[in-house]
Amino acid sequence: MPEVVVRRLKKADAGEIRRIDAAITKSPSNLDLERMIKEELKKADDASFVAEIEGKIVGYMISYITSGNFGTDQCAWIARFGVDPQYMGKRIGKSMAQEVFRFYKAKGIRTMYTSVKWDSTDLLSFFKTLGFDRSNFVNLQKNLE
Repeated sequence: MPEVVVRRLKKADAGEIRRIDAAITKSPSNLDLERMIKEELKKADDASFVAEIEGKIVGYMISYITSGNFGTDQCAWIARFGVDPQYMGKRIGKSMAQEVFRFYKAKGIRTMYTSVKWDSTDLLSFFKTLGFDRSNFVNLQKNLE
């Protein structure tokens, strides 16, 4: 397999991220990715990356630093993540995650979080292989009608 290049996210990556998201969910993305990416790019302390193979974007990982939320010290969250289904199982997600970990470790961040739906066994398994485990948080939801 050709080399995987992990690089910082750029505004121009929004279309490819939308394509990957739609391929994973099998439906068009309604997210305003351009706005989300524009906001991410303003934050030099946040780590958001894409993975490329031969110049084609095949994965993305968007993360950010937060502090003081519900009693936590400064920590980082992986907010959005995806790998093109044609490239899953080729260590692309792991390559991006390792880059995110290095980035935050250099900034003194010692704890990372993410949130995964309980029935997403493949995603749960992926994050377990990266060393994630259950946290002290419980996700709560309220539907507003």
